[in-house]
Amino acid sequence: MTPTLVFDIETIPDTDGLRILYDLPQEISADDVANIALHKRRQQNGTDFLPLHQHRICAISCALREGGNFKVWTLGDADSSEAEIIQRFFDGIDKFTPQIISWNGGGFDLPVLHYRGLIHGINASRYWDLGEDDKEFKWNNYISRYHTRHLDLMDVMAMFNARANAPLDDLAKLCGFPGKLGMDGSKVWDAYKAGGIEEIRNYCETDVANTHLVFLRFQLMRGHLTPATYDAEIKLVRDTLTSYSAPHWVEFLAAWK
Repeated sequence: MTPTLVFDIETIPDTDGLRILYDLPQEISADDVANIALHKRRQQNGTDFLPLHQHRICAISCALREGGNFKVWTLGDADSSEAEIIQRFFDGIDKFTPQIISWNGGGFDLPVLHYRGLIHGINASRYWDLGEDDKEFKWNNYISRYHTRHLDLMDVMAMFNARANAPLDDLAKLCGFPGKLGMDGSKVWDAYKAGGIEEIRNYCETDVANTHLVFLRFQLMRGHLTPATYDAEIKLVRDTLTSYSAPHWVEFLAAWK
């Protein structure tokens, strides 16, 4: 069985980069740099969602199903640099060549990883292979929107039609899974400024757990899992999360009836 790797990133404004782009002096605080950039963005576009190359990744969480095992974790630790966690992500692709699964990964997570990887000089040769090294990648690679080596569940479920996109939180809850618990992407910057990096990492982990569960339901719908194998996969997830003692998993399991 091909390993599957569900992934999700959390981001904050790249205040170092914004300082360069807006030619702002060093004495201006990072918070003020972000406020200036967000204000300019609101004036230009009516939204404070920054262009993707102006985001900095503060967490990458993964759910890996490989062999007889399932695990959920966040790359690095709270003090790891952005470059380190990005390199670890692409190193995992080098090691396992998994099918990677996301919710809106094609529209957000992967482009941000591309820009930040470029800035940091990250090596991601396996990920970027389009068939030059492995001929199979010509017909199924991570880059093509319509290949399944990267499966963007949101994009596929919407028939590649942005007007039909649905939020992960809604779909997870409608399928009987916990959905988001107490945080969403709009709260990450405030949490980061308040020193809540662990809270962000925990939230990112629950997002990949929700995405993995929705992916299993998708596999059942498309006939890649039978009802019996689906139940076994769900049990594996529940048993694995039950073995984790962190409070966010206790809360997640309590919400998963």
